[in-house]
Amino acid sequence: MSTGALRAHLLAAGLAGTVATSREESLRSYRLFAARDPRVLLGLDPAWGWDEADLLRLMADKCGVSGDPEHRSGPDVIDPERTLRGLDAFAARLGAAAARRVPVLLGTGHPHRLLGFYVALADALSAAGCLVLTPAQGRCVDITTRFGVRTYLLDYVRGVALVREPGLSGDGREPGAHSHSALPVRAALESAAEGGGPLPELVVGDHGWVCGAGQLGIEAIGLADTDDPALFVGEAEGQVSVAVPLDDGVRSDYYRPLTRYVLNRACLSR
Repeated sequence: MSTGALRAHLLAAGLAGTVATSREESLRSYRLFAARDPRVLLGLDPAWGWDEADLLRLMADKCGVSGDPEHRSGPDVIDPERTLRGLDAFAARLGAAAARRVPVLLGTGHPHRLLGFYVALADALSAAGCLVLTPAQGRCVDITTRFGVRTYLLDYVRGVALVREPGLSGDGREPGAHSHSALPVRAALESAAEGGGPLPELVVGDHGWVCGAGQLGIEAIGLADTDDPALFVGEAEGQVSVAVPLDDGVRSDYYRPLTRYVLNRACLSR
């Protein structure tokens, strides 16, 4: 897929341009991040003091959202050129990892939307000789939610980590639970270290998978929406290598052109 064709797809699918994430949602996240609310920190411990104005300027620079603090309602906007630049940088990191055949870990808090995207990356990295790690499969992870502390199970689908509610089937009918927590990646890394096996040299994913790994000094790259400032703060501070701005909640098949583009740019197409 050419850059021009992908740009057109980003706009048509709502992955960039005017997106479904509302300005109200984004501003609320910036406010909570400035207050160091763990729900939006995603496992990051920012080194700098970020207030709401700082975050709005950062997100305008990284994503292309309006930098006007008086713009407080309506749909948010992502600049497709910034998405394309992010995807190119994301692909370059994947290609470098594949060339060095390093161990990798992939995980998502958006299995309903992004699982297919990450599965394709895991397959390609494995075919290139990378060890795709699956530590701590089946481990219980207690995560604080708006309903209180809930226990989830860490699971893998074709090399991609996610969490499931206990008792739900992993046979493909239930893709997993939505999660922002960094606790699953911490559990996976702890298990890998305790088992004496290799640790990942690259973590690929979103939400807490990226920020949690990056905070621990592991190279991490991922996708993030306009209401996920943590990944872009992590990128600005150096804990996250690449944060790609795009809507992370559209239909799963809308990410397939991105998959083809990224694998081609990373020289991982088969």
